[in-house]
Amino acid sequence: MHDKYITVAQLTKYIKYKIDNDPHLNEVFLKGEISNFKAHSRGHYYFTLKDEEARINAIMFSSSTKNLKFIPQDGMKVLVTGKISVFEANGGYQIYVNDMLEDGVGNLYIAYEQLKKKLEQEGLFDQRYKKPIPKIPRRVGVVTASTGAAIKDIISTIKRRWPLVEILLFPSLVQGENAAPDIVKQIKRSEDYDIDTLIVGRGGGSIEDLWPFNEEIVARAIFECKIPVISAVGHEIDFTIADFVADLRAPTPTAAAELAVPAIPDIKNYINQLQIRLTKTMQNKIDYNKKHLTEITNRYIFTNPISIYQTKEMLFDSLIDRLKYATTSLVSKKEKKYIELKNSYIFKTPYQLIDKKANKYLQLVSKLETLSPLETIKRGYTMTKKDDKVITSKKDLKKKDKIEITFQDGNIEAEVL
Repeated sequence: MHDKYITVAQLTKYIKYKIDNDPHLNEVFLKGEISNFKAHSRGHYYFTLKDEEARINAIMFSSSTKNLKFIPQDGMKVLVTGKISVFEANGGYQIYVNDMLEDGVGNLYIAYEQLKKKLEQEGLFDQRYKKPIPKIPRRVGVVTASTGAAIKDIISTIKRRWPLVEILLFPSLVQGENAAPDIVKQIKRSEDYDIDTLIVGRGGGSIEDLWPFNEEIVARAIFECKIPVISAVGHEIDFTIADFVADLRAPTPTAAAELAVPAIPDIKNYINQLQIRLTKTMQNKIDYNKKHLTEITNRYIFTNPISIYQTKEMLFDSLIDRLKYATTSLVSKKEKKYIELKNSYIFKTPYQLIDKKANKYLQLVSKLETLSPLETIKRGYTMTKKDDKVITSKKDLKKKDKIEITFQDGNIEAEVL
């Protein structure tokens, strides 16, 4: 019977399990008023978030509190984001806060995050699109309000660091409903003035004051600007959309001026370093060439130039001797050949050779005449042909065949009986 009863701890663990695994409670957006606020020495914030009808305990750990831009106080209306869970020690549920905004800026913050995500997905923040800032500009443009601390700080800083540069101001509204279109207009206008670097920004203020620099049209104008852009909006802790799309972000307007131009001492030091490097490079080159020249002048060809001549003379003599020997040898061979031909039988007794050849010719003719059938006919024999073929046997003939008989003095035709 007692098996159906559970402990309070088991119940609490079950409720905690249910709440922790409820997706609707993993990220909760609440608004309310802070009460019983306590900042722990370790950086954690403990407080109660309440409205007219209910309240909930809240805790914000130090890992999240360090990102806040304000100090929470009792009575302050805030917007919090966090996770609902159960604190098992007292069985109460509470919210673990990871982000907090002052009420009134919540909608702006949501719009900021949405636009930031959209532009980031389009690639407007990619480093590959960032244009390098010129190290020594001739002309710097500034898009900001014509009055106020921002422009004064920028001008004074630039003139102090690099007085050779020309500063062009493109006065613009920097807060309010019409500020964003005016900023875009001045950015586009600056592209007609042969500017090396453009500073776009304003001094510090609330999120509402800085909001024009979170507008999409301003972000796209900065991204599409042909001039390298340095953003300089608010204070160091302020980040706007303009900061992400700009080619370089400066934490303050003064810092933007410092990034836009070099300092004279830095340039002098840079020139001195270049001079040292140039001198060292030239000296190394001279030393190398001197060493190379010494190696060349110490070569045998320069220390004993006559030896080259002597070697060539010896080679020349050798070639002359070889030419003389070859010429003499060739002449001797030709002369010997000439003597052999001159003393040969054909030149000494040419007629004997002719007579010998004539006798041999006559012998051959005699043999041919002996073998000739004409000579046989002259001795009383005849030659019988049938169809121009010589008949050597009577078997080759039959009655009525037409034959031709050749005598010494002519031919007759006959018929075989």
